[in-house]
Amino acid sequence: MTDKNLLIMDHPLIQHKLSILRDVNTGTKEFKELVDEIATLIAYEATRDLPLAETKVQTPIEVATTKVLAGKKLAVVPILRAGLGMVSGMLNLIPAAKIGHIGLYRDPKTLEPVEYYCKLPSDIEERQIFVVDPMLATGGSASAAIGFIKKHGGKSIKLMCILAAENGIERIQQDHPDVQIYCAAVDERLNDHGYICPGLGDAGDRLFGTL
Repeated sequence: MTDKNLLIMDHPLIQHKLSILRDVNTGTKEFKELVDEIATLIAYEATRDLPLAETKVQTPIEVATTKVLAGKKLAVVPILRAGLGMVSGMLNLIPAAKIGHIGLYRDPKTLEPVEYYCKLPSDIEERQIFVVDPMLATGGSASAAIGFIKKHGGKSIKLMCILAAENGIERIQQDHPDVQIYCAAVDERLNDHGYICPGLGDAGDRLFGTL
């Protein structure tokens, strides 16, 4: 596995929260809160290179020369349905970002993604795009989602997930070498059903209580 464009978030708070997230005894409410919190912490790092421009601000004392965000506008695109769990955490940091949605499900036999919904901001080609999904397993769904975004004109894309498998990372790096991947941890293998092991189970089911 190559480390090109792969950033693993080893911050102690993220690792602590991920341990609780993995626990089979963690309930739906706490699971949602943890996904939200981890998404915010990963987003902090994923937005580190956003461009800035100088501006002048009148403080209660005098005029200060400060910096504000400049350059491209932002978009967050969750892969339905589990990706929805990370949107709120992203918006905690970048509330002005537009939200798109891509609906995919994995064929249980082929494990390949099937699209059922795609709605993106009309100016997607002008935005820095953050694709979010808690799990990067085979990489098929994330690769397909990124491909859909590119077909709609999106160019500047980052992929944010909480847990990844080496298979998924390799798939993204092969299909989309221009896309940076941000995740909290990498697990070594998938089982026969395409689930990350040891993983944390089905993130969508645990987020929405459909176990």
